Parts: sequence; C-alpha cells; structure tokens
Amino acid sequence: MFEFYTPDFLPILPQVILIATALAILIEGAFTESAGPALIRRFCMGALLAILISALLSLIAFGLGKQVTTFNGMLVQDAYTLFCQMIVLIGSAAALAIGLPGLENQKLNRFEYPALILLATTGMMFMVAANDLISLFIGLELQGLALYVIVALQRDNLATSEAALKYFVLGALATGMYLYGASFVYGYTGSTNFDSINAVFRYGVEGPISLGSMIGLVFILASLAFKLSAVPFHMWTPDVYQGSPTAVTAFLAAAPKIAAAALTIRLLYLPFGFLVDYWQQIIIFISLASMVLGAFAALRQTDLKRLLAYSSISHMGYALLGIASGGAIGVQGALTYITLYMFMTVGTFAVILALRGRGERCVKDIEDLQGISQIHPKMSMMLAIFMFSLAGIPPMAGFFGKLYVFMAAIDAQLYTLAIVGVLSSVVAAFYYLRIIRTMYFETRPETVQATYGDTMVLTTEASFVLVLSVTVTLLFFVYPSLLLNMTQMAVNSLFN
Repeated sequence: MFEFYTPDFLPILPQVILIATALAILIEGAFTESAGPALIRRFCMGALLAILISALLSLIAFGLGKQVTTFNGMLVQDAYTLFCQMIVLIGSAAALAIGLPGLENQKLNRFEYPALILLATTGMMFMVAANDLISLFIGLELQGLALYVIVALQRDNLATSEAALKYFVLGALATGMYLYGASFVYGYTGSTNFDSINAVFRYGVEGPISLGSMIGLVFILASLAFKLSAVPFHMWTPDVYQGSPTAVTAFLAAAPKIAAAALTIRLLYLPFGFLVDYWQQIIIFISLASMVLGAFAALRQTDLKRLLAYSSISHMGYALLGIASGGAIGVQGALTYITLYMFMTVGTFAVILALRGRGERCVKDIEDLQGISQIHPKMSMMLAIFMFSLAGIPPMAGFFGKLYVFMAAIDAQLYTLAIVGVLSSVVAAFYYLRIIRTMYFETRPETVQATYGDTMVLTTEASFVLVLSVTVTLLFFVYPSLLLNMTQMAVNSLFN
C-alpha cells in the first residue's frame, strides 16, 4: 500500500500544476468533437497561465532560500534548482506565447500541442531537480518523448516528418548511451544517488579512479552533449530546426537548452565534482569544437532557422567554456550566459514569427528580409538589437554574457580556450551583421516572394515577450546586479 506524504509533494507543487493542467487539456480535448481555433487558444492560454503560476511559486520558494530533499533523496530543491526552473518556465512561457498567432497556418492547431509543451516543461523541471541517476532519467525521457511528438505534429509535411525521425532515432541513441553510462557508474560506485556517488569519489580520490567509472562518465557526457546540441553530437540540430514548424523551433531553442546546461552543471559538480581533472578535458574539447564549428558552419547558411541552429551550437560552446573553468566563477558565468541567451533567442524567433508574407507564411530565408526596415522599422530595429547582442557587441547583453565566461576561463588559466572563443565570436559576427545589412541596406525585390514579410501578425502576448526580451537585451548593463545576485545565490547553494 502506497503512502503519500504532503511534505514530499510541496516542493514539486509547480510540476504537479503543470501535469494536472496537461491532463485536463488532454481529457477535455479528447471528449470534444470539434476542437476549433477558439478552443485551442483557450487551451494554450490555460497552459500559459499554469506555467506562469509555477514560475511564481518557484520565485517565492527561491526567496525563502531553503534546501529540501524529497522522495528519499531522489529530488532536491535548493536555490540552484529553483533558479534554473524559473528560467526554464520563462523560456517555455515565452515560446508558447510567441507561437500562438501561427498555430493555425503552421497546422499546429491541435489540443495536444499545449499539453505536450506542459509535459516537456515538467520533464525539464525534474531534470534540473534530479539528485539521482534514476530520477534524472525519468526527467530526460518525459522531456524527450514530448519533444519527439511536438516535432512530428505536422504529419503531412515531408521535411517535418524527416526531422522528427532523425530527432527520435538520435534521441534514442543518446538515451541508450546515458543508460549504459549510468549502469557503469552504478556498478563501480554501488549507488545511483548523487550524494553517495560524490562520497565514493571523495574518499577514493587519493587512489586511481576505476576505468569503469570513467567509461560511465564519458557515456553520460555524450548523452548530455546531444541534449546540448554540442559537437560532435550536434548533427540533428540544423535538420530539426529547419524541418520543425517555427513555433516548435522557438521552443526547442529556448527551454530545453537551458535545462540541459543546468543539468550538466549539477551532474558534473555534484556526483563527479572530485573528478574535475578528468571531465574538464572532455568539456574543453566539446566547448572548443562547438564554438569553432558553429561559427564557421553558419557562414554559408541562407535559411534563417538553419543559421540559428548553428548559432545555438556555437552559443552552447560558450556556455560550456564557463563550465570547463571548474569553479564557482565559471558556473556563475555559464548560468548568466544561458539566461541572457534565452532572452535573445526567444526575441529573435518572436520577430521571425511575427513577420509574414503572402499565404500567411513566416519568413524563411535571409533574403526574405531584404528592405524589411522600410515597411516594419520597429521590428527591424528589434531584430537588429538581438543580432548585435548575439554577436557580442557592446553594450548589449550578449557582450556581457561572453565577458563573464571569458573572464572565468582566464581565471582558470584556460587561455587557449578563451582566445578561440573570442576569435570564433568575431567570425560569427559576420552572419549576424549580414542579416542587419539585408534589412537596412538591400532593396526590396521587384517580384515579392510568398515568404516575404509584407504583413505582420503580433498578439498582445507576443508583444509583451518582445518588449521584455528587448529590454533585457538592451538595458542589462544598466542593472546587471539583479541577475548576477540571483546566479550568485544559485551557485552558493550548489557548492555548499
């Protein structure tokens, strides 16, 4: 007979709210004969409200600053967990809000869409709260399975079906690698709990580390690199970004990347914290390869979503640069960077989704933005702000994000990695500035293409996301202490 204790469920109340809302949407949608646009929008607004309530509860708990371990040590709630959960929830809410206007013309006007968004978000929250390899696997799979279905929702589109199949097959491979690695770690440490694994390595650090433990760590890192879309497990990213509906791509580019980075930090610094000399070399290689490949591979891209896919690979390399520094300064820099990156990428996709052409299709290629500043000056200005920030040009938020991780790398004497990061950032500036040049310095074509952004569709929710993203990106330097103090509290709880 199962016994349920209220104290165990209070820390996961935000997840319970998300799951209950998702089940309510699925039940009502299944018993409704015709789920029209009005009903789908109501479902989406209900999902958005549930996410915002969960974010508010996480913020309140973050302010209390208490550490709570629940479910026999399987989950932990501390300042680090709550901060990462808040960022994941904000990213999910923003992606859902900016995608609302395009649900019908992108054939996502189905009641399963908001429910799957909620389930994927719940999985991410369990991922960052995991304190055990088993609970971590549950979170990974809940997120992964929901994302596979979301990508495949547009079933009559060949490109979407191909992207979904690639994503599923490679995701299954990553899952297999994680389980294989976790089995090695369990076999050589005798536990799946993060604290117990940490204790084994702490007391055995004077002697040689077993080969089996290292093999397990390598396989786990490989699976996490897939979630981060980091080199050499990045191959799915351009195809999935391009083939997925733009609203889905916006979600993939925001919340899952934040959750994966937060999870990587907790996994490396808690159970494997005493093996920093071993895993640091792996992270350095992944970071360096991601920054270089992402910068150079994007140079030849003409499709906006493929370009942003390679851009995301490069930016995850910058975040890993902070993680590779091996200390609290690097972790704080990485947390700050991924938070700012989330606002920049959500704002970019908000502009792309708002600009429409004939046939109500979103802009697709860079050339679709030719002369767009003449007809949509405000949207062009906002997109230019995001591009300058992604390029790391001061005084935008992206400059300070890169500055923090570069400073952490220099503090850890990773001079080569910092130099490569700066040079790859210079290379990447070319394709961001090319977008700005296309908007402001190229004339509109005489024959307007079907995807050309003549019209603009912008709802109240999307407008709020855009204003928030632009404000954070443009004015972060005015009051950076708000975010820096929060990341400092999160890092302190992680290292205490």
